[in-house]
Amino acid sequence: MGRSVRMAAFSRIKIAGMNPAPHLVLVGPMGAGKTSIGRRIAARLGLPFTDMDAAIEERAGTKVALIFEVEGEAGFRAREREMLAELLLHTPSGVIATGGGVVLDADNRRLLQAHAFVVHLDLGVDGQLERLARDRTRPLLQRPDREAVLHSLAGERGGLYAEIADLRFSTEGMAAHDAALRLARLVDGQWQRSEAAA
Repeated sequence: MGRSVRMAAFSRIKIAGMNPAPHLVLVGPMGAGKTSIGRRIAARLGLPFTDMDAAIEERAGTKVALIFEVEGEAGFRAREREMLAELLLHTPSGVIATGGGVVLDADNRRLLQAHAFVVHLDLGVDGQLERLARDRTRPLLQRPDREAVLHSLAGERGGLYAEIADLRFSTEGMAAHDAALRLARLVDGQWQRSEAAA
């Protein structure tokens, strides 16, 4: 069983390499390092980098936390869906760091599979708690029971990350610089970049 799972994962990577994608997109849970690692990989590859949450904030003129407060999670997800489609379909090839919940929307998952080489940056709940200990900006973590929330999110989203990922990469116990170096080597051998549609 273990061997068949490993072979299936290997096959998915090989198939992805045979189907060029214009964008490299990082998905994964909060604290996994999508922004810090993504920025470093983009610099190494000479590509533009976009942090989706930051792009949404710039367009809205306010912080994600306030969008959640005023429009609710549904309002934020609608903005997220619009931004993802714009980035994947109407911008030059680049590296994109997504928010942890981008995979909840089926249309988002279809877009990612069709237009991106998707890297799942993985991190367990213990690692998340350590990295996010001083972070008070995450709307979904504005509760005392952070550990329970993170376990719930992992159960809800973990399978969706795996469903669309061309490559899974654990950032457990790794500094962003070291993780970016190792991931860049893997991506270089597996991502066949194509030009984005005009």
